[in-house]
Amino acid sequence: MIDAIRIIAERKIAEAIREGSFNTTALHGKPLPEENNGHVPADLRMAYKILKNAGFLPPEIETRKEIHQIQELLAVTSDEHVRLKQLKKLEVLLRKLSDQRQRPVNLEVDAEYYRKVAAKITVG
Repeated sequence: MIDAIRIIAERKIAEAIREGSFNTTALHGKPLPEENNGHVPADLRMAYKILKNAGFLPPEIETRKEIHQIQELLAVTSDEHVRLKQLKKLEVLLRKLSDQRQRPVNLEVDAEYYRKVAAKITVG
């Protein structure tokens, strides 16, 4: 079993070399770019890096992505019922983000945005 895995790995490496995947002349002689992970506790950095490299994101980042998608949808949606539904969903996600962060989300940053959105809603 181990020999089969080694053979497969060696084939994949040889294939990557032929395709030029290991050609890193752009970084040759330069330090690797630093990752901005100061917000991640030191004991979780390696685990987060492994998850990030595997294509997974921390729950807080996933929630932030959802919030951003809803904000983009709200910016282009003219249907007031859809807008109201998305605002409710946004409120839930902001609470979820607040819980994940274990501290309140600072809504003052987006207060102007929320004021403008709320002003456009006239659902009775």
